[in-house]
Amino acid sequence: MPELPEVEVVRAGLAPAFAGARIEAVTVADERALTRHPGSAASFATALTGRSVSAVVRRGKFLWLPLEDSARAIVGHLGMSGQMLLRASGAPAERHERVRFDIRHPLHGDLAVVFADQRTFGSLAVDDLLPTPDAAAGGWGSDRPFVPSQVAHIARDPLDAAFDEGAFRAALGRSRSAVKRVLLDQTVVSGIGNIYADESLWGARVHPETVAGSLATRTVTRLLVEVRAVLHKALAEGGTSFDAQYVNVNGQAGYFAHSLNAYGRTGAPCHRCGTPIVRVSFTNRSSHFCPRCQRRR
Repeated sequence: MPELPEVEVVRAGLAPAFAGARIEAVTVADERALTRHPGSAASFATALTGRSVSAVVRRGKFLWLPLEDSARAIVGHLGMSGQMLLRASGAPAERHERVRFDIRHPLHGDLAVVFADQRTFGSLAVDDLLPTPDAAAGGWGSDRPFVPSQVAHIARDPLDAAFDEGAFRAALGRSRSAVKRVLLDQTVVSGIGNIYADESLWGARVHPETVAGSLATRTVTRLLVEVRAVLHKALAEGGTSFDAQYVNVNGQAGYFAHSLNAYGRTGAPCHRCGTPIVRVSFTNRSSHFCPRCQRRR
C-alpha cells in the first residue's frame, strides 16, 4: 500500500498542474471509486465542475485538494493500487480508469488528471474542511489550518513541521503493544507503513515485537531519527515500487526498493553483521528483521 513517500511523490507531481486549475468537467467511469463520497456520482461531478483548486495537500497517505472560495475539498486515498496520473487533454482512457478530471490551468493550458485503480480499494470524495485543533497547517502543500473531516483522525507524520514529538514519546511510553504496532497506528503517527517500519526498526536496532513502553528514552530518540532518515531517503528515491501499481503522476516507478535493509530480504545477509534476515508473521502482514542486531529485550 502506498505510504508517505509514495503519496508525497504523487502530491508533488500533481501540485504544479492542479493547484490554480479550474475543473472543466468530471467523468466518473466507475462509482466504486466514490465509496467515501456521501452522495451520488452526479453530485460529485456537480460539486466540482467549474470550481478551482487552490492547492494539493497531504497528511500521511491521504491527499486533498481544497476548492477556492469554499470550505470543501476533494479528498483522496490511493488504497492498495490507486494512481493519480497526469495526462494530455483528450488522452485515451487509462487501463482501470475510474474518474477523470478535465482541467484548465492558467499556465499549462488544458490537461487531464486520471484516477486509476486496479483493485478499487482507493476512493475520492468531496468533503468538508475542519479547523485543525493545533491551528497549524493541515498538511504538506498548504499553510491553511484546515483538514478534511475524513482525515481529522489521522495523526501528523514525523516530517510534518507541527509533529508533536512529545505526544509521540508519551504514546510509546504508555503502550503495552509491540513497538511496530504503534508505528503503524495512524492515530499515533501517520505515513510510516509496514516497509518503513521494518526499515526504521532495523536502523534503530529494535526488535519489532519489543513492548513500546519498555523502550529507553535514548532508544526512542534513535528510532525517531531512523524513521525520519528512512522517509527522507525514500522520498529522494521516489518511493518504493515492487510492481507496476505504484507509480508517480507520469507513470514512473520509485527505486527505494534497491535500498532496503530488512523488508523483503528474507534469508539475505544483514548489511551490518551478515546474519540472515528473518521473516515472521505480523497480523495479516510480515515483519523482517535481523535476529542478531535486533534482539528482543
